[in-house]
Amino acid sequence: MRPEIKDAIDRYANEHIAPGGFLTAVLENNLSEALGRADEGNLRDIHEIVKYIYWNIPAVCWGSPEKVKRWLSMRED
Repeated sequence: MRPEIKDAIDRYANEHIAPGGFLTAVLENNLSEALGRADEGNLRDIHEIVKYIYWNIPAVCWGSPEKVKRWLSMRED
């Protein structure tokens, strides 16, 4: 997984900062959207990206569009 992808996931989990379209689709568990938005590197790394999300960020912040929306709304500015 490219460092910028890991960093974007960590920012999302720790700071409630929205990632780009590809990662948002992955976090929302929208496979068809994720694959449609993925560049070559993310296509190659999608399994590793999903494993990282599963094992390293709270389950309350991923898995459905509603969870992602709720998580992002908790950002303190």
